[in-house]
Amino acid sequence: MNAKPLVLIVDDDAELSAMVVELFGREGWAVHGVLTGGDGERALAEQRPDAVLLDVMLPDANGYELCRRWRAAHPGLGLLMFTARGDPMDRVLGLEIGADDYLAKPFEPRELVARMRALLRRQAPGRSEAALLRFDGLAIDLLKREVTADQGSVALTSVEYKLLVALARAPGRSLSREALSEAVQAGSYKPQDRTVDVQVARLRRKLREASPGKEWVDTVRGEGYVFVPR
Repeated sequence: MNAKPLVLIVDDDAELSAMVVELFGREGWAVHGVLTGGDGERALAEQRPDAVLLDVMLPDANGYELCRRWRAAHPGLGLLMFTARGDPMDRVLGLEIGADDYLAKPFEPRELVARMRALLRRQAPGRSEAALLRFDGLAIDLLKREVTADQGSVALTSVEYKLLVALARAPGRSLSREALSEAVQAGSYKPQDRTVDVQVARLRRKLREASPGKEWVDTVRGEGYVFVPR
């Protein structure tokens, strides 16, 4: 991560974007704002920001599709989506396709700063912990944010990766949905249980495909999920 974190803002509301640029600038972060998805694509490729604040409704692109594509291309990128559409299912969709967090407009500026601060903090590698979690047939590199299994590299979204790390740090111990939500979500927004279930289901499927015949995550009825090295 850069000495000064770089945040990219992609929103066609120029007045709101300017306000957020000033808000983030006061936190000591480098900030770059663009008004279209196309400019966001170019800025992402050229500047390699640590995190992106991405609006769902853009004049030239669908924010959900951008989120899906950027998450696949940049697994370690922090992605916070925001939109005037505050329906819970819109939030579920945003989180399912790879967003780290989701904030509805209008928002409280202090909450936006708190969520972005938490997201940037999680982008920094853990320097005080072991750099590698290794199991028979599965390895998690905490510095490179890479996961490898029997069939090679496992492509995970940022949320899926953080779920796996939270579970793998406590092998054999059941973690509740609330604990898993806390491990992967910034700020005060707590997703519905269904969101955690969907993300865990996607994680299990990818791990199953990467290591055929193995089930790394079990469901604990009435409690949550447990990582079980086999």
